[in-house]
Amino acid sequence: MSTIRVAWGSATGPTAMSSFDAALAEAGVHNYNLVTLSSVIPADARLESVGTAPDLGPAGEALYAVVGRETLIPGVDGEACAGLGWVRSESGRGLFYEASGTDPDAVGRAVEAGLRRGMELREWTFREEPEVVVESTPAVDEEHATAVVVAAYGDSESLLD
Repeated sequence: MSTIRVAWGSATGPTAMSSFDAALAEAGVHNYNLVTLSSVIPADARLESVGTAPDLGPAGEALYAVVGRETLIPGVDGEACAGLGWVRSESGRGLFYEASGTDPDAVGRAVEAGLRRGMELREWTFREEPEVVVESTPAVDEEHATAVVVAAYGDSESLLD
């Protein structure tokens, strides 16, 4: 398996979808059709926290990803916060967990609590402490606000083969 890249971004826009698209653009994954995965990291995957993803293939292809996302509607107070965390076992297998909300600290705690519970559910020996990324952006009176954190699995794949 190749590399799983963790990227993040936040943005505003006139609609929920446009702010989501702009946040994905900031993360570098807006030109792909995201195929949502749950939470398991394969043993042979490399993991990089990159902020903005590099070119992962041609536009319009499928990109497998674990996605944390929060969108606020105009006029709501607070912050759009998305969190994603991971932990690896001695074998290399691991877990991703995501959470969202309006308070960055609460989102970070929720991600870590989810990871710890996931660790309890598995008979794996974990070799490291969980790592967590939380992206946030303040609410805006006139526009939707979205924050995303994406774990993109490898490169994109054609949808037409």
